[in-house]
Amino acid sequence: MAKKKRREKIVRQKKRYCFFCKNKIEDIDYKDADLLKRFVSDKGKIKARRTTGVCVQHQHRLARAVKRARQMALISYTSKQS
Repeated sequence: MAKKKRREKIVRQKKRYCFFCKNKIEDIDYKDADLLKRFVSDKGKIKARRTTGVCVQHQHRLARAVKRARQMALISYTSKQS
């Protein structure tokens, strides 16, 4: 039996650009909680690079800043469930 070739749909997604490179932000400050909350999910997890479009260097700095902000109690570790 010959295998049937399946045509896969190629979906072109809009190219995401790094938020920090685009806005020329060099230092990611852990004290800027509003900026950091943009990159944290509802459940408190740090969003992935492929989701946010942030480059590798800024993703490392972002993760470090989020972790520091959590320790300083500027951002909560988890969401509040009622």
